[in-house]
Amino acid sequence: MTGETTHVGVPDVVHAAALCAVMAAWLVVIGHSRPLRRARALLAEGERSPARERWRTARSRIEKRLRGRWEWLCLPVASVPAVLGQSVLPLIAGAAAVPLARRLLLRRQSRQEREARANGLVDLCGALVGELRAGREPGEALLVAVRGTDVMGEAGFRVSAAARFGGDVPRALVQAAGEPGLDGLTGVAACWRVAVGSGAGLAAGLGRLESALRAERRQRDELRAQLAGAWSTVAVLALLPVLGLGLGAALGADPLRVLLHSTVGLVCLVTGVLLEVCGLFWAARIVRAGEAG
Repeated sequence: MTGETTHVGVPDVVHAAALCAVMAAWLVVIGHSRPLRRARALLAEGERSPARERWRTARSRIEKRLRGRWEWLCLPVASVPAVLGQSVLPLIAGAAAVPLARRLLLRRQSRQEREARANGLVDLCGALVGELRAGREPGEALLVAVRGTDVMGEAGFRVSAAARFGGDVPRALVQAAGEPGLDGLTGVAACWRVAVGSGAGLAAGLGRLESALRAERRQRDELRAQLAGAWSTVAVLALLPVLGLGLGAALGADPLRVLLHSTVGLVCLVTGVLLEVCGLFWAARIVRAGEAG
């Protein structure tokens, strides 16, 4: 009886190790998402295996160490093609991508903080209206609302001081409106001035302002939901070259060696990277324009 023996070569082992490293980094990144963690917690409720607990502990430690430094994942990700292609060029590109990734992460964090402040401002207006309708004086109601929501940060101390000691509250609100995400405080200041100058109901004006801010937030959420498909398309376009390299490696073409160790390959690599960056920038700009509109 004749049997065939299957030999596992060193390149296959290296490919498998690189794939495992990429998947581990990807799981660490997507594991940072709160909706995914919440979904996993709901689906895995009641399952408390030791392996799952050990993995959860290890992942929490990795997230704790990488918190605020996610851009450094560019280096281990770049080490995968560096090992597979036996070239230092991917490591150089990964090191150069660290400051760019840091800038993108800071911009994303700033946008999230701005949206969180805008959402907190809606709650602030609602709390202020509730305190006014409960019979509190405007200054006292503002103190309670600012203390309860804590959305203005350091600017809230100036507003609270103006409300507590009889200062210029509208001016303090306008100054606080200069912070990102707190543009709606100009409307609160306008309502305050009108109420003080003409004796109009402050609660009624703030109630209309709260409704307008809630409608704006709802419109922003709907627009983001509609543009989710466009962002998914951008992500797929960004991953197509990686899938192409994987397909070429699966067919035995060894695309990394061709791209990193030949003049024609280097020219194609640089041209492809430039075209990829331009395409992603163009697509992201179109989506950003839709969000701004």
